[in-house]
Amino acid sequence: MDLSVVIPIKDERDNLAPLHERLRQALQPLGLSYEILFVDDGSTDGSFAALEEIARGDPHVKAVRLRRNFGQSAALQAGIDWSCGDVLVTMDGDLQNDPADIPRLLDKLAEGYDAVLGLRARRQDHLLIRKIPSLLGNWLIRKVTGVPIKDMGCTLRALRRDLAEGLPLYGEMHRFVPVLAQQYGGRLAQIPVRHHPRTAGKTKYGLTRTFRVVLDLITVKFLHSYLTRPMHVMGLAGLVSIGLGMLCLLATILMKKWLGGPFMTGNPLFYFSVLLELAGVQFLSLGLLGEVLTRTYFESQGKHAYTVRTTLNLESRPERRAA
Repeated sequence: MDLSVVIPIKDERDNLAPLHERLRQALQPLGLSYEILFVDDGSTDGSFAALEEIARGDPHVKAVRLRRNFGQSAALQAGIDWSCGDVLVTMDGDLQNDPADIPRLLDKLAEGYDAVLGLRARRQDHLLIRKIPSLLGNWLIRKVTGVPIKDMGCTLRALRRDLAEGLPLYGEMHRFVPVLAQQYGGRLAQIPVRHHPRTAGKTKYGLTRTFRVVLDLITVKFLHSYLTRPMHVMGLAGLVSIGLGMLCLLATILMKKWLGGPFMTGNPLFYFSVLLELAGVQFLSLGLLGEVLTRTYFESQGKHAYTVRTTLNLESRPERRAA
């Protein structure tokens, strides 16, 4: 199959019929074999019944119903797993993404990119609740990860299957698809897409997700930069802590000798130096444990610390060499 449109939904019953009609109008003229795959992430408003009605009239429409609400990342992963297309287009089911932009995404993808991401032009969302937090979050993610994509949160995107299947989608990593795609080695592009106000249903986002984004960003940064070398971050923290502890101990000795201060055991600076030394040892120990866990992770599961785009004159992948 040429194309799979993957749409995670949660309580979007009133949006499904008009969304299906807009998708049909956008996809039929392309002349591609396609499927529209809805993933019902635990809806309780009758969304799946609406999908059943739509699917009876259109064989291109397929649906996966999860047993409960697992979150958008899990629903997106389910859509990738159950889809068949060589190219995957993902989008929300709230009618804010415009299916008419899909042909433009595919045209850009055909230029040799692995993923084409949408950039919401003239975004139709609440200024204080959605737009400002999004601008700040996008700026922070760009600074921390170095990924230049301006709109990380736009769910309208086109990806080649090999890239989509390589994305580690768990927890709430759907927010970092552009970052994960670049870390995987994908060639990315971003184009402006239309954005419409929500007319039915309720938004699933709020200000509270801003704090979760920061925590997830720390995870993404660590996994990208230090997964294969945890001692570099833990060991550095340990050496800094030990160094500061030695400086505090030296300061304690000098204060006693030159200023006639209290005995070392009566000086708070001495106890602080001991605390820093112990913290440094703990950081180094965590780094060593991290190195052991990293080795176990890669060796026990036969995983590689790299990904291959293509090969020449090679029929099979090499066997993992025992360390």
